[in-house]
Amino acid sequence: MNSEDLVYRVGISGSYGGFNLGDEAILESIITELRSSVPVRITVFSRNPDDTIRRHPVDKVVPVRDLTRSEIRPEVEDLDLFILGGGGILYDADAKTYLREVEIAHEAGVPVMVYAVSAGPLKSQSIQKLVGDMLDKSAVITVRERGAKRVLEDAGVGCEIIVTADPALLLSPKPLPENALMREHMDGGERLVGMSVREPGPAAPDIDIDYYHSLLANAADYIIDRYGARVVFVPMERSEQDMQHSHAVIAKTLKPQSCTVLAGEYTPGQLLTLMKHFDFALGMRLHFLIFAALQEVPFIGLPYSTKVMYFLKDMNFEFPPLRLVNAGRLIAYIDRVWDSKDSFRDRIAKALPEMKKRACKNNRIAVSLLERMHRQP
Repeated sequence: MNSEDLVYRVGISGSYGGFNLGDEAILESIITELRSSVPVRITVFSRNPDDTIRRHPVDKVVPVRDLTRSEIRPEVEDLDLFILGGGGILYDADAKTYLREVEIAHEAGVPVMVYAVSAGPLKSQSIQKLVGDMLDKSAVITVRERGAKRVLEDAGVGCEIIVTADPALLLSPKPLPENALMREHMDGGERLVGMSVREPGPAAPDIDIDYYHSLLANAADYIIDRYGARVVFVPMERSEQDMQHSHAVIAKTLKPQSCTVLAGEYTPGQLLTLMKHFDFALGMRLHFLIFAALQEVPFIGLPYSTKVMYFLKDMNFEFPPLRLVNAGRLIAYIDRVWDSKDSFRDRIAKALPEMKKRACKNNRIAVSLLERMHRQP
């Protein structure tokens, strides 16, 4: 095959299928970076193929959770590179599920790149061993924060682990649907503060719902009274529990009439554009905070996990773990950040270029792998 005719065949597997806008932002960025670098035929291993086809310009989608090992194997064997990631997919409850295709790729001799993942909690010895065995056979491993590197090393991964950054840091804004701000009651000229919740679950087993609901409700009441703002809850997982938890927090506030939950369905790029209209942001979900940073909106993150904590450290926005925060401490911090918004915007502007540079490294490594394989006899 002539070099000008070469088209690389790349498979991407992660938590894809429209369940979480942060994961879709990761996938969009991976696809965009690959397509801008090399001729590529992209196959996505998705939990909801219809959603993935609707959202992303890919060549093929495989219904990964519906197929057996023998049915998946030909899809993996057809690839030049299998990408696992990005995102927080290596934790006790689901790591085995995501590593099935990695194991098949190893058996088929298809190179594997573990791409900008987070890891943990990994407490099960059997899952730690599986993670160690599967990742040690990979061509390259990148993680999006130092905490993930430590978790993987503790799990027994012995090969090099490269710390990069989240691919979603490379996301571009997209135009909003017509009259979106009006429909979301965000066009009234009042101050707007975005909030983000998340549900407890296998990836975040230590979240106390009653505690954090009350914490955010108190913060919302303070923001409404002190700054005359409208609080807008941004559900990153509409089809899961973010909607339910957002409404539960609003029900605990004293002024629910000054709170709303985003009603429309948006792409990651559209949500990034919407974020620009907030004066301030307070939240739990990592990609809500990443979107705020990309739009240089001053924000406070409530770190329920190490991935959020390390992102805040990268932004020079350190804040205590969620379990160590009470209403008084949070309100004092809100006042501090609000009164120093220009300073916090400067911090974001200084931190972002280096983080984006690290995020770009993921794609450079993937492209280097593909080109190196092509040069091999």
